[in-house]
Amino acid sequence: MKKKPEKQKDLDALREELMTAAHVFLAGYEKTTVQQDYELRKTVRSAGAKYKVVKNTIAEKASEGTRSQELLKALKGMSSIAYTSGDPVALAKALTAYAKVNPTFTFRAGMVEGHVIDVAGVQALANLPAKEQIYAQLLYVINAPAQRLVTAVGGVGRNLAVVVDQGVKEGKFS
Repeated sequence: MKKKPEKQKDLDALREELMTAAHVFLAGYEKTTVQQDYELRKTVRSAGAKYKVVKNTIAEKASEGTRSQELLKALKGMSSIAYTSGDPVALAKALTAYAKVNPTFTFRAGMVEGHVIDVAGVQALANLPAKEQIYAQLLYVINAPAQRLVTAVGGVGRNLAVVVDQGVKEGKFS
């Protein structure tokens, strides 16, 4: 059993990480084997995030004064958190894919940009396209009008050149 200074050190470390985390997902991990936990941690790391199994009281105290305070208050049961300052969609996709393979892993709630979301919100977030894909679609939409304008302007010049060429061939310009 940990002594009070060790618990305080854990609390301070978790508080520091929660202060910088913009996105937090709360989950239950009952009946998870060591191998499954290892795979989950690997999956979360590949999404650019961190994963911790936490004691409910330490998580609740560590979240005081942070954006995740609303999410982590009054925790019950075995709890774990996955958090990141990066892309929340990537983390939600990774956790959802893991949950499909391992039904013992369950979502409880999440927090994205300071807003608490329920399990349905986490699922909806996981169904969004990746950030790079959204950027590509946005650039296509922005670029399309300019591309059409260039095509139209180029078409006018091309049509004018065809008319002048026919006029020269027929001797209309003497």
